[in-house]
Amino acid sequence: MLACRVLSKGSGKARRLVISAAAKVNLALEVLSRRADGYHEIATVMHAVDLSDRLTLEEAPTIEVCTSAPGVPTDERNLAYRAAAAMRDAAGVDRGVRITLDKRIPVAAGLGGGSTDAAAVLAGVNRLWGLRWPTERLEELAVGLGMDVPFFLRGGAALGTGRGERLTELRSAVLALVLVNPRFPVSTAETYGRMRPALYSDGAHSRAVAGALASRAAGRVAASLYNGLALAAREAYPQIGQMEAALTAAGALGAMMSGSGPTVFGVARSWDQARQIRTRVARGTWECWAVRTLRGPAIRIRAEGSRGTL
Repeated sequence: MLACRVLSKGSGKARRLVISAAAKVNLALEVLSRRADGYHEIATVMHAVDLSDRLTLEEAPTIEVCTSAPGVPTDERNLAYRAAAAMRDAAGVDRGVRITLDKRIPVAAGLGGGSTDAAAVLAGVNRLWGLRWPTERLEELAVGLGMDVPFFLRGGAALGTGRGERLTELRSAVLALVLVNPRFPVSTAETYGRMRPALYSDGAHSRAVAGALASRAAGRVAASLYNGLALAAREAYPQIGQMEAALTAAGALGAMMSGSGPTVFGVARSWDQARQIRTRVARGTWECWAVRTLRGPAIRIRAEGSRGTL
């Protein structure tokens, strides 16, 4: 059964957008220091991948989030919900949107599922309501929702600095990856809370990954993978190390935890090998995908029209 939460009133002609919202992996993630505001200064290389959520946005008299995904909130705790509310408030309009969310990206997995959904709503509502705001204006709202959200408005590969919101586009070839998730969520705040100054680094790993991406050599990218958070996360969750070991044993060129975990990814030589590795590591307690990196947008509007025509 779909769960829905209502926020505000609005009006308008019924239209519908169907949006694909891609996940990401962190090929590098370094914690540089702890900031005075309590957050961390980081350097990270993010790359969009073709594991995607599907969102349907429709004109509605209220703002609603509907989903059948277990454990996904439909109130203001949901980033998609908050993105719609932020657009409504910033535009000063009294309109609504019904967001139907088909979750394919696991929740609290280090893959940016909530952030990409928020970016999809920003882009989708911008079109649905005819606001025609440039990406730069959407990015201003995105930062207030989460540090990964601006990345998803652009997609491809990027070096993120500051808290991750300052982005520099990177060149990259298409990489074949295998994602492995242990079927349990991990809190981002909890993982960052385990970081110690001894685990901080200086950004060199992220610069190395950026250079490896420019070379378009999968082996060089795999050899450069780094995640400072993984050093702390493995102590709490031994499954992370087990998944990394299983991927390399199955033939991956290198393996690393993505984001704050617990999803781990492995770099394959080719798409065919990625599918072979996925088969080798698949087991009942792990969920696995063979994916490709995306050089283009992370948010793709697949269809639009009047209700009942799609």
